[in-house]
Order: sequence, then C-alpha cells, then structure tokens
Amino acid sequence: MSWRPQYRSSKFRNVYGKVANREHCFDGIAITKNVHDNHFCAVNTKFIAIVTESAGGGSFLVIPLEQTGRIEPNYPKVCGHQGNVLDIKWNPFVENVIASCSEDTSVRIWEIADGGLKRNMTEAVLELYGHSRRVGLIEWHPTTNNILFSAGYDYKVLIWNLDIGEPVKMIDCHSDVILCLSFNTDGSLLATSCKDKKLRVIEPRSGKVLQEANCKNHRVNRVVFLGNLKRLLTTGVSRWNTRQIALWDQEDLSMPLIEEEIDGLSGLLFPFYDADTHMLYLAGKGDGNIRYYEVSTEKPYLTYLMEFRSPAPQKGLGVMPKHGLEVSACEVFRFYKLITLKGLIEPISMIVPRRSETYQEDIYPMTPGIEPALTPDEWLSGTNRDPILMSLKEGYKKTSKAIFKAPAREKKSVVVNGFDLLENVPPRTENELLRMFFRQQDEIRRLKGELSQKDIKIRQLQLELKNLRNCPKNNEL
Repeated sequence: MSWRPQYRSSKFRNVYGKVANREHCFDGIAITKNVHDNHFCAVNTKFIAIVTESAGGGSFLVIPLEQTGRIEPNYPKVCGHQGNVLDIKWNPFVENVIASCSEDTSVRIWEIADGGLKRNMTEAVLELYGHSRRVGLIEWHPTTNNILFSAGYDYKVLIWNLDIGEPVKMIDCHSDVILCLSFNTDGSLLATSCKDKKLRVIEPRSGKVLQEANCKNHRVNRVVFLGNLKRLLTTGVSRWNTRQIALWDQEDLSMPLIEEEIDGLSGLLFPFYDADTHMLYLAGKGDGNIRYYEVSTEKPYLTYLMEFRSPAPQKGLGVMPKHGLEVSACEVFRFYKLITLKGLIEPISMIVPRRSETYQEDIYPMTPGIEPALTPDEWLSGTNRDPILMSLKEGYKKTSKAIFKAPAREKKSVVVNGFDLLENVPPRTENELLRMFFRQQDEIRRLKGELSQKDIKIRQLQLELKNLRNCPKNNEL
C-alpha cells in the first residue's frame, strides 16, 4: 500500500480576512495610550465605543456604526469618570446600555440614545461603588439580564444586580490581581486567570473554587471557555519567555491536554472563540497578525488554518456579535482593529469563500440571540438555562424585548457577606500611597496659593484704607 499524507477536510480551511475600505473605517480618533491589557473597544449592531486619551478623568466615544469616515476632534464623549477608563462592555440584551469601569474605583452604567450623543454625557444612569481600588475588568452574564461582574485591584469579583443597583455576591478567593474573566455557555461556571499564576474554575453564585491549576511552566494571562466542548484555552508565557497556548479539560486542571508555543514576541495574546464554527482566533497586542485554528474534541484538538497579516500593529480588538454579521457575504467573524499610530479603527471581516449568494446553513447554525433566558432573581436562586437561540436567516434583524430601568437609591454603605466593602479597605500598595501623597501635596500647594492671593488683596485694602485716613481732605472734614 502506498503512503498517503494525512489530510483533514474542513469547510473553514480557506477562510480569509478582508479589510474594509478607508471610507468604511473610523478615522481621527485619539485612542487611549493606557498600557492596561484590555481591548479599549466594544461593538454591537448599533454602536462602536472606543476609550480615548483625555486629561483630567476618563472618557470614551460612542459612534453609530453607519457614521464612518473622519471623526471630528470635538465629537461628544462619555466623560463622567474621574480616573482613566479601563474597560467597556455593551449589554448583550439591551443594545443602548453600556457599562464602564475606571481607576476611580467605580462601575458606571450609561444609556445611549438611538442617534448617538449630541453633547458630552457626564451623568450615568447608575453608579456602582463597592471596590476599594481601581476596577480593571467588567463582564455581563451571558444568559441573564442585568447581572454584571466586576473585578478590581482589591482582588475581589463583585456580582451586581442592576435591578436594585447593589452587589449581591462577592468572590474572594484570589490572592493577587485578576487578569481575565470568562463564562461557559450557560453562565454556570466562571474561569479566571490571576497574577498569582493560578487558573481557577469557580461556581459564581457560591464563590466555590471547583478546579484550580498551578501554572508554573505556563504563566496564564488570558482564558476562554470553548463553548460546550468542556475545554478551556489559555494564552500565556512559557518558562523560556515565548508566547504559548494551552488546552485544558475544565473538569481536570492537573495537566494541560496540549501546550503549543507560538513565537518569541512579547505582546499579550488575546484569544477569541466562535462556538458556531469552532474556530479560535489569536491576536497579539502590538502585532499586525491574527492566527486562526479549528478546534475539535479529538486529537490533535487544534488544527492551524491560516494567518491574517497586516503591517499595522493593533492595540486592541472589538468583536461584532454574531447577529450583526453580513450573512450574504458569508462573513463568520468581524474584528474592529485599533491602530493607535494612525488614530484609526479598521474593520476586518473573516469570510468563508462561497460561490453561491444564498444563505449558507452549514456555516450559520442556530446561535445565541438577544433575548435573556433568565431574570436576575431566577439566576441568583440557582437556576441555569442555556441561551435562547436564533436563526441568522430569519431573526437577525429583530429587536430585543429586554429593558433596563435604573433603580432610584441612596447608598451610604455596601454590605456583602456581612462586610461593608467601603469600610474594610485593604492596605494600599506603595504606588497608590505615592500617588495619594503627591495628590495631597498638589492640593496643599493650591490652597497655599489661594491663601497667598487673599493675603495680597487684604494688604492692598489695608494700604488703601491707610491712604484714605492720611488724606488732608479727610483731616479737614
């Protein structure tokens, strides 16, 4: 029998990336220069939001998707935070609602009108205070309306019920800064990566750690659940400081199933997983390339497909939800690439080449839609439910029936698990203490300057009064 090379047939082996024309890009945007490892971009079917460079607080732009081209420098912004904005995420069920978190320790909820902003927005519909240090990550629950997760530099994950505007649970099992949050399909499990070099799978309502991995040879930076495959994929750094990916069984984190080195570059690898096509995309911060693989349940688990190459380095990437894709063009994924050097947001469409222009059912299965499967009370009581699916052939233009109504409240304390989060502040780091010291010094100098100006005015008035008294006309009178 003659030898034949192994060949694996795949409908996605010819997927290619197509960059949008310049007139369909967003130009003239002062993208933030913050070095925090986040995407600084969030996209849905109505708007694109980008964190911008600003002085005296944090701000971000919200631009309607059809308003492409050059953006004016004085375009209205969302600018209510007192510190740099570190993360933004659109509500998956109410497309006019966006959450943001900041160095000012707050999480804020904003409601954007359909036409976009007409003037600067400074008042949020809801301000959430519970963290004692800056908040670096936020994540919406995938199947439940108005449940938001936030991770701060106080090593805590808070679960917010936006129906009442309060934290209802606290996950307090981390011993260092939390780097990444990822949910499984029905939101019953939460995977986290942490600076303490541990990978955890957590039951979010109880805060119980179900699985834990000590990643000594593979320092984990990012983690993502691979849909219903009961697998986790992590990106990180090997002991030789090369970029690496690892595949794990979510029920046994004692050893990774496979480890694969990517290259020797230093930028963080962002993983993106498409559960409908079982495709994994890897994009490096500071690279211009996006690699993509096909994931399977059998060995070799990961099959390399191709690589999209571009000379312009990316700071972050926004991802369009599945129901916002152009199905007539066989588009299976769309990135919005942030190019800081050019002040440009560039859409990149991942396309399956097909000759037919009819709807391709084999590449567009039923996908999670825009209707929530659970209410906050149902999820908090212990109910798990898969997302409500929709067909992109018939239903992808439907609007969601979910609504957001901010609760009216006045809170002076935030009590979770018997602790007031605003009173039990952990010891500050050396950098935070130095920052506070310099801020206080600046305030003292400002007050001294105001006092010296008032002293000068008082002396001038005293001199004028003395001159009036010594005037000869006044003596005659």
